Amino acid sequence: MSKFSKKPIGPAAPATSPATGGGLAQVRAALANPYISAGGAGLLFLLTLSALVLIIGDPKAGLPVVRLPLAQAVVAAAPPGWREALTAEGAGPGVTEEVFELSESPLADDGPSGEAVITLPGAKPARHRQPLPAAPLAGLSAPGPNGPLPVIAPDGRTPAQAYARPFTANGKPRVSLVVGGLGLNSRATREAIETLPPEITLSFVPYAEGLQGWIDLAREHGHEVLLETPMEPVDYPDNDPGPYTLLASSPAAETTRRLEWILSRATGYFGLTNYLGSRFLASDPAMAAFTTALRTRGLAFVDDGQAAGRGLGVPRATAGRVIDEQLSTEAIDRQLLALEAQALERGQALGSGFAYPLTISQVAAWAQGVEQRGYQLAPASALTRR
Repeated sequence: MSKFSKKPIGPAAPATSPATGGGLAQVRAALANPYISAGGAGLLFLLTLSALVLIIGDPKAGLPVVRLPLAQAVVAAAPPGWREALTAEGAGPGVTEEVFELSESPLADDGPSGEAVITLPGAKPARHRQPLPAAPLAGLSAPGPNGPLPVIAPDGRTPAQAYARPFTANGKPRVSLVVGGLGLNSRATREAIETLPPEITLSFVPYAEGLQGWIDLAREHGHEVLLETPMEPVDYPDNDPGPYTLLASSPAAETTRRLEWILSRATGYFGLTNYLGSRFLASDPAMAAFTTALRTRGLAFVDDGQAAGRGLGVPRATAGRVIDEQLSTEAIDRQLLALEAQALERGQALGSGFAYPLTISQVAAWAQGVEQRGYQLAPASALTRR
């Protein structure tokens, strides 16, 4: 041994063959590489998942698949391009804001056209309604400074006759009701038109938006119509009925001018009814001017009980009682029974009420059985007399 050679200091290294020593070194180096390590972990996960599928089967294979055919009516009503949008390439989920106008009244079967019919649980079939002719009728109106005004036709027909609901007496005591204050609350107005029997007379506020449309709808459902006339009460102007109120102190020409503005709001009414008016109705000159204007135009006058025996010379009727002065179920029912008793005693009776939801519901329920109790439900026009 040369004097320059040296032996290693410490324990001797284990002996390895060239084959085994080099292989282990390569494995250690590969595991130290992060890319190879991650790839190996992923491969191990896939192998494990494949084994589970072989053992328990495809987890989606057992789920039920439900297919719902689209009805022809739905397909016809769908917006254009809806089917293509479902299969458009690259189309992802989205939110679309749309506004749809829904009818406020249920769909009805219109005969052989095949329209859908919706029957609400517990709903009772609607009473047969014969629509009244659409207004204006030929020869019964003429242009005025603010709109059409009612006139007597050349053949002598009057609006009081032509726009009244036809009626044939059957010899039984007649009971009539006028429900007023309509046109301002759309929900209450529609409910009164659509749920009350057509023999119930409806009166409308002249200031109502879309007044002619409401009157047309009421006549389509068979109701005859009155137009409410604002008249001066004793506590006016603290209690103001509204624009163009008829004042007791006005000269006849001013009363006529204001009245013509009210009459020009719409067509299709057979007469007028008062709104308030305790002072105006008590004035002889005011009532004379009012009655003269009505007679000239062929209109009737039906009051709420404040003008009994006044305003003669035109078709007249006066309500014997207000059925909802006390707004409760029991009070309204008592007044309706009292109205029946009055009809039994006098042969006919007329009541009035306001379009409160409770009034409408109670009148609708009462009217279903009034004829079975021996009375004839009649429109207010059938009770008018000259």
